[in-house]
Amino acid sequence: MDITSLKTIIDNMMKERLRAGMPFLGFLLCPVLTFILTEAYLYNPFTDMKRMPWCLNLLIYWLTAAILVMLTGRLRAALRIQTVFFLLAGLANYYVVNFRSSPILPWDIFSAKTAASVADNFSYALSARACFVLLGFGGLLLAEQLFPYRIRRGKLRLILGISCILLLTGLVFVLHNDAAVSRMRLYNKMFTPGVVQKRNGMVVAFTMELKYLVVEKPAGYDAEECRTLLAAYEKTPPETEKRPNIIVIMDEAFADMSYLGDVETNKEYMPFFRSLQEGENTVSGSVHVSVLGGNTANTEFEFLTGNTMAFLPEGSVPYQQYLRGELPSLASRLKEEGYATVAMHPYHAAGWCRDKVYSWMGFDVFRALPDYPDAEYVRKYVSDQADFERIIQEYEQRDREKPIFLFNVTMQNHGGYDQEFDNFVPEITGTKCQSKALDQYLSLISLTDQALQELIGYFMQEEEETIILFFGDHQPNDSVAGPIWRQNGVNASELSWEQETVRYEVPFVLWANFDIEAKKDLETSANFLALEVLEQADISPDGYFGYLEELHSSYSVISARQIVTTEGQVLTEEETKEAEDLLTYRRLQYYMMSSGNQADVNR
Repeated sequence: MDITSLKTIIDNMMKERLRAGMPFLGFLLCPVLTFILTEAYLYNPFTDMKRMPWCLNLLIYWLTAAILVMLTGRLRAALRIQTVFFLLAGLANYYVVNFRSSPILPWDIFSAKTAASVADNFSYALSARACFVLLGFGGLLLAEQLFPYRIRRGKLRLILGISCILLLTGLVFVLHNDAAVSRMRLYNKMFTPGVVQKRNGMVVAFTMELKYLVVEKPAGYDAEECRTLLAAYEKTPPETEKRPNIIVIMDEAFADMSYLGDVETNKEYMPFFRSLQEGENTVSGSVHVSVLGGNTANTEFEFLTGNTMAFLPEGSVPYQQYLRGELPSLASRLKEEGYATVAMHPYHAAGWCRDKVYSWMGFDVFRALPDYPDAEYVRKYVSDQADFERIIQEYEQRDREKPIFLFNVTMQNHGGYDQEFDNFVPEITGTKCQSKALDQYLSLISLTDQALQELIGYFMQEEEETIILFFGDHQPNDSVAGPIWRQNGVNASELSWEQETVRYEVPFVLWANFDIEAKKDLETSANFLALEVLEQADISPDGYFGYLEELHSSYSVISARQIVTTEGQVLTEEETKEAEDLLTYRRLQYYMMSSGNQADVNR
């Protein structure tokens, strides 16, 4: 055999081995590239993630790729299915983070219908980074053409597929074990989902969060003990109690952005609101909420029920996940006192399941978008001016034999601040920075301020005693906050804990057209805010609200973001777990949500 023939044989052997190894190389490499590209939409996995999150993410990607190979019998099809799925999942997560400053969470599936109803008011322009990621995915899909390997043996596919499913299930259980998560040094501060995803990767973070789809029963929970404890707070109301009308307006994304730093504009954007805070017969301050940039329903859940998101999974939405029937609330409490109870929201009634939840909480009537037939619109939403005029109409047409409790959730200032509209021209502009989002947002707040002034002006002339509480549900997303940080020399990627916490504060003002003791600069949280309404209306906060009144003497703020004592001490996670009064609160909340629904919340 001559040298040429031997070389040909060796070359053929090498080619055959290379051809045989190509499927393994494709299976090994493509999921790695899919993982890197998925993370690259928002983060840099090479600098933001440590070794263990890398290993865990890759293990999940390889296992899911193997399961797909066993299901399809074709390597190329399996790799492409996985790549396309994560291309779309990563892109969806990219938009969600940009829209609400928080990533996709497992329970967002329950909010899909609500999200779709407001989706057309956002800009879907991609950053240069996201465009490069999409190009990378395109190149990967082309490269996967090189792996046409097939598995024809059905029995082998079945055995391998079941094995991979069992391994993946075991990994999920490991990621749901607190001790294991701690040993692996994964980031486990679940109240900051954006950081969890950045440090642990999208797939691992999502898997860890699946654990919180249900609410765990608190340690030492006993329904009979909770019932007995609440009975001790039942009071017989004095016959001399007055019954003023109560109007509560939770205004969409209404916030005082000067909380973040100096905001220099061509003119004042909320002069009336600020003057009202300093005026007579008012109570004002800051409300610490549990959400940022979205999940409006959670703030109204806290306000109306006195429950707190601090004891529920981060990012969950109780209206959609946990409520199945009657739930005691401020509305049901006032209904007991003879109030007519009305909920109003100038948008789709089914959003956040309000069409069901409001009746469960004791509202007699729910006015939604069809009840605003000729309303003025700003951008794509009913204006606050039109909404407040509808409040007056409801007030004038009510049954005069009863006082009214009216709870209104607005829509005018909803997120999506970078589009242009024929029916809205921003009048407020920043003088230190160029930002379409900031200008539009502050201009919307200015319109709200003018509408509130007219509403208060109307009730100033009314003889019937009336209380109006006005507050925001959350601050807007980072498209508005970013320019303020920049003009104040703050790096958005290096915020301190205190700077991040300020993002969860919104202003409130309670005004009455009769004499009340003025109070300013109060610090409270949404779950305690209804107590101020009851106090100024001179209505006994019995039962659960009576318990909350006592608890409020020890804690000024209890939110998903932080727990602060009346002495100003911010409790650590360990101190929170050890606080017996907070454990009692947790048990009572579980009782209220389970017994009120006539079913366990985990059902």
